[in-house]
Amino acid sequence: MIKLANIGVIGCGYWGPNLIRNFSQIKDCKVLWCADLRDERLQHIKEAYPSVQTTKSYMDIINDKNVDAVAIATPVSLHFGQAKKALESGKHVLVEKPITSNSKDAEELIRIAEKSKKILMVDHTFEYSPAVNKIKEIIDSNELGKIFTIDMIRVNLGLFQKDINVVWDLAPHDISILLFLLRKMPLSVRADGVDFVQKGIEDDAHLALKFPDKVMAHMHVSWLDPLKIRKVTIVGNRKMLVYDDTAQNEKIKIYDKGVNLEKNSLPRDEYYSTWEGFKLVYRSGDVNIPRIEEKEPLSIMCRHFIDCIKTGKKPISNGNSGLNVIRVIEAMQESLKNNGAEVHLK
Repeated sequence: MIKLANIGVIGCGYWGPNLIRNFSQIKDCKVLWCADLRDERLQHIKEAYPSVQTTKSYMDIINDKNVDAVAIATPVSLHFGQAKKALESGKHVLVEKPITSNSKDAEELIRIAEKSKKILMVDHTFEYSPAVNKIKEIIDSNELGKIFTIDMIRVNLGLFQKDINVVWDLAPHDISILLFLLRKMPLSVRADGVDFVQKGIEDDAHLALKFPDKVMAHMHVSWLDPLKIRKVTIVGNRKMLVYDDTAQNEKIKIYDKGVNLEKNSLPRDEYYSTWEGFKLVYRSGDVNIPRIEEKEPLSIMCRHFIDCIKTGKKPISNGNSGLNVIRVIEAMQESLKNNGAEVHLK
């Protein structure tokens, strides 16, 4: 068993420094390398972490036999090639979401990881969020009852991407949350999107997903909103839940609200015959705010990756988890190209 995991981080732009910071805080881990094509980014890391070696060539990390694992935080188009080389060189791999740009490449990475007996993990950070895990606990306890609908909003102004649209950029977060909470794949999806700013790259999209047991989920993802909104509303037949990830406190609120169809005891001439003897009864009770553990999800995720390397256990957000997210996005992309047509998942 590995006592000290040596890590190399490829990509030091927006997300890479966060990975370096969190891995550096783990006692059983040491960040040996970071790679980026930009001198200013390497200089920034060198000043913040003098012991970390820097390079413009990620192959320096791949070829270093002292490196046990690689964390990849580069553009999506580069994920497959870099992850494949790392796995084939005997490294464990953590890949920023989405795992690859298509399901075929994701399947190949899974095969290579299984053959080489190495950990392949995807940075689906929200699966490690204490708030999201609390929501799963609430759903599994049946406190909300049967789930009817899940509405998700993830919008802000930017960051505009040049190589992927807003669905590939933002939707993986909410898709991974949905699959984590429901433990089911959707039966079908619909997607409508528009390319307002960059031709051919949708920057605003509305997505609909049908799950088994008549569960409906809707998402709005956008780079064109003046406000940063990260909100999930879950409607059950017993209670309703609202999760606001941008809230400093009280991220989750459970509403004892709902509507029931009950038999009407009034004489027949006192209710509409179209209700066939039933009436709608609305319920509005207390609001419960559960306590949420204050821990950074990325820190939990990084520690889980190191623990999986040391023990060999399967990660929560493993390669198959990443593949399932890609399959949903591919179906959404097909729907986008066909003017929002319903696409069934195989």
